[in-house]
Amino acid sequence: MDKIPAISAVHLKALLHDKVDAIAERIVAAVNAAAPGRLIADSEEPVRQAMAELTRAAYEAALQQKVDAAEAAFSPSARQRKRKKTS
Repeated sequence: MDKIPAISAVHLKALLHDKVDAIAERIVAAVNAAAPGRLIADSEEPVRQAMAELTRAAYEAALQQKVDAAEAAFSPSARQRKRKKTS
């Protein structure tokens, strides 16, 4: 296989929609739970962790989408035809 098909941002957004909603809820909860005068101190780490989880989920989903596209484009019969031509 020479080229792996491109992936779709639209499809990735759909895959991540529920995750983004959940992360937004966690971020808002962390910021709202911060004590007065300790907004950054109390919320920074929970928000960082939530965003790291979203980053990981987005990257995993993009990679899986790329693998799925490559598998869908793979044609064993095309590979056999190439071998016969070079033989």
